[in-house]
Amino acid sequence: MVAGATLVLSACGGGSSDNGGSTGGQEPTGDVAAMAIAKGESGDNYAAPEVPQSNDQFVVSTDNPYTAYNNSAADANNSYNTFALAQVLAGAYRLDGNNKVLLNKDVMDSVELTSKSPQVVTWKIKKGTVWSDGAPWGCSDFYLTWLSSTGKAKDAAGKDIFTSANTVGYEQISKVECPDPNTVVTTFDTPYPDYKGLFGVSLDIMPAHVLERETGVADVTKLTPTGGDQAALAKVAEFWKTKWNGFDAKLMPASGPYQMTGFEQNNSVTLERNPKWTGKPGGPAKIVLRGISDQVAQAQALENGEVQVNSMAQPDVNAADRLRGLASQGVTFGASNGLSFEHMDLNYKNKWLQDQAVRKAFMQCVNRNELAEKLIRPVLATAKPLGSLTFFQAEEGYQDNYAQYTGDAAAAKKTLQDAGYTFGGDGFATKGGAKVSLKISHTDIPRRKQTVELVQSQCKAAGIEVVDDTDPNFLDTRVSQGDYDIALFAWSAAPFKSAQKAIYETGGGQNWSSYSDPKVDASFKDAATNLDETAARKAYQDADKQLAEDNYSLPLYQLPNMWAFKGIDKVYFQSYFGALWNANEWVKTNK
Repeated sequence: MVAGATLVLSACGGGSSDNGGSTGGQEPTGDVAAMAIAKGESGDNYAAPEVPQSNDQFVVSTDNPYTAYNNSAADANNSYNTFALAQVLAGAYRLDGNNKVLLNKDVMDSVELTSKSPQVVTWKIKKGTVWSDGAPWGCSDFYLTWLSSTGKAKDAAGKDIFTSANTVGYEQISKVECPDPNTVVTTFDTPYPDYKGLFGVSLDIMPAHVLERETGVADVTKLTPTGGDQAALAKVAEFWKTKWNGFDAKLMPASGPYQMTGFEQNNSVTLERNPKWTGKPGGPAKIVLRGISDQVAQAQALENGEVQVNSMAQPDVNAADRLRGLASQGVTFGASNGLSFEHMDLNYKNKWLQDQAVRKAFMQCVNRNELAEKLIRPVLATAKPLGSLTFFQAEEGYQDNYAQYTGDAAAAKKTLQDAGYTFGGDGFATKGGAKVSLKISHTDIPRRKQTVELVQSQCKAAGIEVVDDTDPNFLDTRVSQGDYDIALFAWSAAPFKSAQKAIYETGGGQNWSSYSDPKVDASFKDAATNLDETAARKAYQDADKQLAEDNYSLPLYQLPNMWAFKGIDKVYFQSYFGALWNANEWVKTNK
């Protein structure tokens, strides 16, 4: 999620954490923690508030640029699309800065659990809700979301023809019915406690009317994942996964407060108020979201007045220091633990990593405390290595399953020796005449390059050669193709833990390393269908423990988000949706 899904790759993982404001040692201007609460939230509901409207343009920087409108397609899914689309695509629920789940009253009347056995959820859409091109936003759009993400539409080889990034929850829905255009009735064949995470939190509700118009399919709700008109279904799947990249105004209307009006590839996306939006209009007339991979350059752009907001899912020590020094110029700086964690996935398709001894030795030689000390603590002083793939440190259920991985090069070398590896004159491990050499692939974010440099030094003493494979497009193309030895990125999580199933289960939509363990599959299946919170937590713990025993993925640390702003009253980096999560509420100030 800093694949940014984030990647951070979006809609991946789950959990909650302490999101209180922190400045790593210096108090910011204003109450940063209070900025996590949206102006429009009331109880468990959200409705856009009335705010003064500005005719100005607000420029926001983030680490990587927007690339795709359909962020649910596996080869497009990442957090930087989520950050751009947070104001463009509406959903049944929203999250505030504290990850509180809020019913979106701008587009929904209600969401009700109308039956427990079988589980039936009825979604009532607010009458008059439309896309920016005037077409109704309704049941057919919800139906397309389910159809594309149920995972049950297969080709002759048994593969999902939509290749959705995440099928969890949708695959448990046996049918979706549209008794009228504003009512959606979903029936589940197995219980799904995280149903509030469906239909919109992942910004996955695409315009069915556009797809119907472009494919010639008269009514998408007449298609079924299995049986029926398979030729039409294949045409729909092909459009869904290939035609919603970049920006095309004809194909990409908005259902939220803002619509996309401009796009510069590898640079920026422009948002303007959606004139068809049914809620209160947003404050800024125009928002430009720019991708700037160097966080220090982002800080400099804010200092120079080129941007009004920095939003950094990738914490950077030098940028933090620079931004803290701008308080006298009216800059507010904040940092807080988000729902993203940096990790390294080990690809089971790699000939060396098929050997558990090599996987274990690699994890043994990585000194995660040194990484946290040098790269994260100067931003957030409380940062420490993360010991779980399924829980964050502040959560109930957290257990440290990786405490033994402390950067012990001698122990790593012994693991390799015991497995029959020998060491050449250059100190590197060999077997069968070949040297153990592993590439770590990542995007061109400075902190990740520094991470690889440290790991190279740490693991050289263990006899493992580590090669830096920096690729600016790694998260856009290669990661979802499994094109790496070791993938260094972060998962970004909404507070719905069941979505993790797609990452770690055999054949999961975001399991790109060919990892497979029947015990893990069974635990995640149990957890994602168990309405007993205590039993579900135990199942997640069992999966987490087995993942650690398999030496599949090494968690490094929870990533703090960093942000800074000037000339706006209230900005907060929401750990899943980024800085634009409440941009419709921004009010220009004179400071």
